[in-house]
Amino acid sequence: MSNESDRNEGAAEEMGGKLKKGLGKLLGDEQMEAEGRAKELKGRVEQEDAKADERARGALEEAAGAIKNRIGKLVDNEQMAAEGKAKELRGENRQKANQ
Repeated sequence: MSNESDRNEGAAEEMGGKLKKGLGKLLGDEQMEAEGRAKELKGRVEQEDAKADERARGALEEAAGAIKNRIGKLVDNEQMAAEGKAKELRGENRQKANQ
């Protein structure tokens, strides 16, 4: 399963939990409210897990790009250096998008 679908699934779980928690509170059903709270927290954890995975992938992408950029500069290959820099920036952006 992709991280985006994991995040979406987590968001749906969180929303379902909020609804169940609210309904339990409205009906005075403490068990339903507690189950909703647990479901909400599970959804948040799923989302954070997916974001952490994307940040790690971004860090690897950034490091690989930085290495390619530096090697390109060392061997005087502008295209390689540019591709490396682009990959490095994609990695940085991936990390920022998953804060």
